[in-house]
Amino acid sequence: MDFDELIARLDLSTKIRLLTGADMWSLPPVPEIGLDRLVMSDGPIGVRGEQWSPGDPSIALPSPTALAATWDLDLVRRAGRLLAQEARRKGVHVLLAPTLNLHRTPLGGRHFECFSEDAYLTGEVGAAYVEGVQEGGVATTPKHFVANDFETDRFTADVRVGEKALREVYLRPFERVVVAGAWGVMTAYNSVNGTTMTEHSELVNGVLKGEWGFDGFVVSDWTAVRSTEAAAMGGTDVAMPGPYGPWGEKLEAAVREGRVPEAVVDDRIRRILRLASRVGALRTPDAPAFPPTGTPAIDGASLARELAARAFTLLTNDGVLPLQGAPTIAVIGSAANEARVMGGGSAQVFPDRIVSPLEGLAGRADVRYAIGTDPRV
Repeated sequence: MDFDELIARLDLSTKIRLLTGADMWSLPPVPEIGLDRLVMSDGPIGVRGEQWSPGDPSIALPSPTALAATWDLDLVRRAGRLLAQEARRKGVHVLLAPTLNLHRTPLGGRHFECFSEDAYLTGEVGAAYVEGVQEGGVATTPKHFVANDFETDRFTADVRVGEKALREVYLRPFERVVVAGAWGVMTAYNSVNGTTMTEHSELVNGVLKGEWGFDGFVVSDWTAVRSTEAAAMGGTDVAMPGPYGPWGEKLEAAVREGRVPEAVVDDRIRRILRLASRVGALRTPDAPAFPPTGTPAIDGASLARELAARAFTLLTNDGVLPLQGAPTIAVIGSAANEARVMGGGSAQVFPDRIVSPLEGLAGRADVRYAIGTDPRV
């Protein structure tokens, strides 16, 4: 497909409109060039979709930390294919995942979204995840590029890190998923060595797009773009969400006044069109919205159970397991019948049904309750 020919058919206002979300989750369509609305969605353990409500349930997988604990890349690829299947069911072209930040501190409030404290394991599992999702015709955006390994003051924190640690620890997983062919990357809220990541030309233009040859699109974390010219020149291609923000009319004026070259805008449009082509959103009117991938359908509930089982390591068994026919069990704590299977953040979805630990155990053993555990007591 000749992207340059399509770009030449767009006026500047249309180009600028494509660089900012049309709403919370999508980029606007441009029917005159065959471009559909491009829909994005969280998240790392399940496809939330646009509704973000119990009325739109999702298959909920174990946390990414549990996925990494399986040490099984083929199993992680299967999880990725399931997520692609879910995304297509919900009309989603871009999955805002996986999260490649590292468990560098116990204070990281969203570590359940991440794979590991180890850069090598994170990169390998992340690559398998990316490959699985994209085999299903859905794009990924490994995130948050880069050094976004904490939650406290994440909008304003400046991570000071030396070149060796930056390259060998924080950048390493992202380099691995670029080699695996990721179609997107998300820039983070934080700064690195004095420059916020949505404006960090040295790392985004220089390392990601230049040194590593990344040809996908770079989307900001939500509301992370806070400037016009600096962010436009810094390598971030799409500012989410929209339609309001620091680009729009301000960026159009900057281009018309020569403060931002139109060639910079054209490069971003080319990356968006390449993304759309990859996910089937750049098409003729008679083409299907989601072209068939040829991959067989996956039983989501069955795979979720398999992933959960494989994530555990049994150190010893004195004959108690399996629990079928086991003696009396004491179940202690309110979390037994109020299962906490979500942690918020990007990994918040609405399962069709949640089975509590108490419910699961009750069918296998004579369960006795502690006061406060059973709401009936």
